[in-house]
Amino acid sequence: MRKIYLASDSKARKKLLSFAGLRFKVVASRVKERKEKGRLSYAELVKNNALLKAKNVAKDTKHGIIIGADTIVTDGRNIFGKPRDLAAARLMLKKLSARPQWIYTGIAVIDQDKNKVFVSCEKTKIYMDRLSDKEINNYFAKVSPLDKAGSFDIQGSGAFFIRRIEGCFYNVVGLPLRKLYRMLKGLGVDIFVFLFCVLTVFSLAGCSTEYNLATRQEESYYYNYSTDKEVQMGRSIAIQVEKEYKLTDDPLLQKRVEDIGKKIVAVCDRKEIDYYFLVIDDEEINAFSLPGGFIFVNRGLVEKVANDDELAGVIAHEVGHIVARHSIKKLQALQGYSLLNLLVAAGAASGSSSAGELGAAAEAAFVELLLGYSREDELLADQLGTRYEKSAGYNPRGMITFLQKLQEVNRRKPLQPRSYYKTHPYIPDRIRVVKQELGDKADFDDYINTEQAPHPRQQ
Repeated sequence: MRKIYLASDSKARKKLLSFAGLRFKVVASRVKERKEKGRLSYAELVKNNALLKAKNVAKDTKHGIIIGADTIVTDGRNIFGKPRDLAAARLMLKKLSARPQWIYTGIAVIDQDKNKVFVSCEKTKIYMDRLSDKEINNYFAKVSPLDKAGSFDIQGSGAFFIRRIEGCFYNVVGLPLRKLYRMLKGLGVDIFVFLFCVLTVFSLAGCSTEYNLATRQEESYYYNYSTDKEVQMGRSIAIQVEKEYKLTDDPLLQKRVEDIGKKIVAVCDRKEIDYYFLVIDDEEINAFSLPGGFIFVNRGLVEKVANDDELAGVIAHEVGHIVARHSIKKLQALQGYSLLNLLVAAGAASGSSSAGELGAAAEAAFVELLLGYSREDELLADQLGTRYEKSAGYNPRGMITFLQKLQEVNRRKPLQPRSYYKTHPYIPDRIRVVKQELGDKADFDDYINTEQAPHPRQQ
């Protein structure tokens, strides 16, 4: 392959190209970006800046391909680049969280050998939750905003307050991979090296097909997502969770969750793995599962349930996710950044990765899983959970009463980043599905009470 030069010292862009399997050399551009658009459009501004960066590096290189990029964030009134200090970052993120914004990234590719220049732009719209000063300070305590346009990231902790995006995910990270791929393809760069990491992963890892007892279908997984690797990944993420959160020191609370969990597992469709049930000493109402059989339940949720039937419903739902391997399929679908981070994490056991890399990979995966599953996966986990709860001897209507209770609580209380309602959406639909699974007749409220309208605190 011909030499490729990245005219940017951006950490995010370097990671994206590295994880994509592209070999390149970083030669940071020395030009000063234009920050005022004047009569230019936002797209023209970032394309001009990207081209200036690429040309600056091209002056010192006789052969090869030079990639220049420039990203801005705008709310339609102001342009937000990288903040000059923390005070500017706080003000910037406060403004951006108040209304939708757009990410523009300009890309310039110069082929010195063929004397060709390609310039293009990608645009992505972002919707954020409105952030308080405390939330912004807590975020900056974990993530430095000074090297990020708009003062936030999407691939890390910033994902907790990004409601949704319209457009390319990788554009928000810092480099729209599909756009760049098509530009490089036009220059004759080997597409098998850069096809979103998919071919790289398959060639290194292979692919396996397994029969999923939950979905009753043959499903394909990357070789690194075999059952053994799934457990290894889950253990790595669980270690990171236990570093970030304190587990309960109440043995009775822990035993109650474990006892219910064991009864659910005894009747579930997946018994080739060991299950671990742990209680986090946190008052927030939440529960979540990790790959390979790791289930965490917050103390706040255990205290909120009225009885073991409601708690069993929650645990059975999480077991349903593990049985159907929803977390693995979600991480697998990410490809690029998170997928290869997890491959690094999986290799850590053999000493191929540092503790820092492992922690970053586990944190990225944990963040992604806390963003919640698709509507289809949530409803399937409820169907499975209802069956398991009933087979284990609990009253499965406990799942309905808990969801109804939770829905009422969240109508009156501001949403928290890691609350159950935030990480487990589609609650009205879920109540209806559980009723249908039990043969109950859905009433009028079940059909009109859909979650199409946003939570009042999210508007």
